[in-house]
Amino acid sequence: MTPVGANEPTPNAEAMIRELFLADEAATMRLGADLALVLRAGDVVALSGDLGAGKSTLARALIRALAGDPDLEVPSPTYTLVQSYDTAPPAFHFDLYRLADPSELAELGFEEAAETGIVLCEWPEQGGVEKGANLSIRLEAPESGCRRVGLSGTAETIGRVARSLDLRAFLARSGNGAAPRRRLFGDASPRRYEAVAGAAGPLVLMDAPALPKGPLIRHGRTYNDIAHRAETIVPFLAIAKALRHEGFHAPAIHDFDLAEGLVLLEDLGRDGLLDAEGEPIPERYEAAVRCLAAIHGRSWPDSVEVAPDLRHEIPSFDRDALTIEIELLIDFYFPSFFGRPARDDERQRYLDVWGRLFDHLDESEKSLLLRDVHSPNVLWCEAAEGIGKVGLIDFQDAMIGPSAYDVASLAQDARVTIPEEMELRLLDAYAEARRTAGRFDEVAFRRAYAITAAQRGSKILGGFVRSSEHDGKSQYLRHIPRMKAYLRRTLKEEVLKELSSLYGEWGLTA
Repeated sequence: MTPVGANEPTPNAEAMIRELFLADEAATMRLGADLALVLRAGDVVALSGDLGAGKSTLARALIRALAGDPDLEVPSPTYTLVQSYDTAPPAFHFDLYRLADPSELAELGFEEAAETGIVLCEWPEQGGVEKGANLSIRLEAPESGCRRVGLSGTAETIGRVARSLDLRAFLARSGNGAAPRRRLFGDASPRRYEAVAGAAGPLVLMDAPALPKGPLIRHGRTYNDIAHRAETIVPFLAIAKALRHEGFHAPAIHDFDLAEGLVLLEDLGRDGLLDAEGEPIPERYEAAVRCLAAIHGRSWPDSVEVAPDLRHEIPSFDRDALTIEIELLIDFYFPSFFGRPARDDERQRYLDVWGRLFDHLDESEKSLLLRDVHSPNVLWCEAAEGIGKVGLIDFQDAMIGPSAYDVASLAQDARVTIPEEMELRLLDAYAEARRTAGRFDEVAFRRAYAITAAQRGSKILGGFVRSSEHDGKSQYLRHIPRMKAYLRRTLKEEVLKELSSLYGEWGLTA
């Protein structure tokens, strides 16, 4: 038997089974920590194996990872039978070695624990738990210094576990096979992020498998096709390269795997545009808007080489993309607001009004748009110099389009309230930076700003309702009052007079 690390799993013949070999106790603990990254409330993990097989070692490492405390005291529940931990989600460690009868499980609160948290159960056969576990782990005592581990369970659970093991294998290939990992809060997308204590410093691991192709909805194209949403990591890699080439502070790429959708990148830290109370820091927002002015003052290529024989063509924020985004309001927010779908004549009137506004945008200045320049996606790098203090992330959906769009994204931040006077100061700072750098049509910019702010606000209102109804992400609904307030503010502009009349008639922003 040749020992290999936990980072090198070998798939078995059945899709619901994985087998791996752990070279030492450190590898066992690493496996426990890696499992903690993908377990969820409702998971029941059956830990089987003889005395000394490593069940408690694995469980202890998993619980410490959930708690984010490598020194957490995790006693064996051999005599208490169960030990609970206030983690997120809560963890329950059962040891049924001394269980007299399976009926005693009810008294121990097993069923409730399995509904509300993660259950780790040693000696599951004593209570018949292994039959209901969605993940079973059988450990064998080390043989010649190597521990054999078999993982089986439901296809969904094994899929999650397998992905975590694949991430560990990727880290090993990049020279970070033993690096500790911890979960980072993600965004509204299917992407996941982890902080990695890399051999040469902190890194971020982006887990972004290719998105499945959605249904064809219009002229043989999917929603993602029409809206130019990134479906692989290729656009992210390309835009990061382009930004860094021009001196902007996008994260450096340390390694990537195109087939698996994995990227290991520079960690720009956790400091952002908000203070400890979650309020905007005006000076940092101004630095960010001046960074946008610098981006919009540059010339950008239409395509970027990502790897030999692989180029990313930066899409245009064209009429089709603009339109399908504002249709989110008529398709989702309108029915939620009125309790009925829009009639054909209402939809056509809505699209006609927006079509005339998009005619104005056809004549506006075009530049590279990062698309989501708001507080979650702008980091503050205090140690950097000048414009490098503004760290840029989450730009995989970048396009070439009206430069005012990104300014609206920042100055009408969807996640935090920007007071009107602060918004006006940001617009003035942007215009001043553009005038200083060269020729700049401020009148045309402010007209485009009003249109793109209204377009983005309308899209987000519909998008938040869709996220709640289709993806179960009701937390986004709390931002709707803020977005309606931004729209009321923006609709005062003369260029939006017709749209203001329509929204007022419908009462959408009341």
